[in-house]
Amino acid sequence: MPAYLAGRPLAILLAASGLAWVPAAVAATPSPPLVDTCWAPAALAAKPGENVPRKGDHRFDRTPPVAPLAAFAPPPVTAKGVIRRVVLAGDRKLVALTFDLCEQPGEVAGYDGAIVDYLRKEHIKATFFAGGKWLRSHEERARQMMSDPLFEIGSHSEAHRNLRRLDGQRLSKEILGPRQAYEAIRGRLSETQCAKRAPDAMSRIAPRLTLFRFPYGACNTRSLQAVRDQGLRAIQWDLSTGDPWPGQSAKAIVRTLLAHVRPGSIILAHANGRGWHTAAALPVALPKLRQMGFEFVTVSELLKAGTPVVSQTCFDSRPGDTDRYDVIAHRRRPAPQPFSFLPQ
Repeated sequence: MPAYLAGRPLAILLAASGLAWVPAAVAATPSPPLVDTCWAPAALAAKPGENVPRKGDHRFDRTPPVAPLAAFAPPPVTAKGVIRRVVLAGDRKLVALTFDLCEQPGEVAGYDGAIVDYLRKEHIKATFFAGGKWLRSHEERARQMMSDPLFEIGSHSEAHRNLRRLDGQRLSKEILGPRQAYEAIRGRLSETQCAKRAPDAMSRIAPRLTLFRFPYGACNTRSLQAVRDQGLRAIQWDLSTGDPWPGQSAKAIVRTLLAHVRPGSIILAHANGRGWHTAAALPVALPKLRQMGFEFVTVSELLKAGTPVVSQTCFDSRPGDTDRYDVIAHRRRPAPQPFSFLPQ
């Protein structure tokens, strides 16, 4: 070593040798999530009336032309069928909270920001199954949610039709719609100045949807195969809050969750303005579940933690109980049972 460099700091020695020095702690630190850099807290917060669905609004009924979609690999062979829960490996009491964001033709459904705000405040992970229409009619909220590492977005079909009654192009359209909407919204987000300033954070947003939930919890062999052909894993639930029923109370939701949740459960609720009293029930039930040792993860994280319980048919609490949806008018939806769960 030349005498003039003796005793100099390492950074100077490396510079003299033509090398750059970056502290390890700085080099390994990822950029903050995009949700924290692109939106102020006030922009993320719930807005009055935003949770109320609007009937007679047809602006988002038309599906945009098909565009090139991200490449995908077929789901694992072990995922053939619909996944209802997960048998966990180890002692961790993991559960997945899921919220449906349904939207039918001729309406703009709500966004229950009180639910999302509470999950963010308490750092609780969740998976949201969004319809293609819902994603298009709530693009700013969709961008915020896909940018938040607490949340995962799955598909809930294009316009919440009963896929057991569809085939051919009509079936394909219901499955492709959310994929097109998600990837188009993600693409537009990537072009914003905020996202361009944080390419590392943008790269951590999932490039495509990988999970699918059937409307009404109704499927058949044809629709299951069609979902699988699009690289999606069909996800149902083993515990329902029953929140689409207007007669359901927050206390009933809390009782249902505390009495019937178990490690590996996939819990069904709604955040589209039709989850009655869910926003009031969660701040009561979730802290108690944490006290009981439960941890909240996304559906994808739950699947990686154990062995999925797969059924070849879709049902709510017992096989055949979703058959009633095959004979109801598309615009009418019967009240579900107060709660349902997969029998032991």
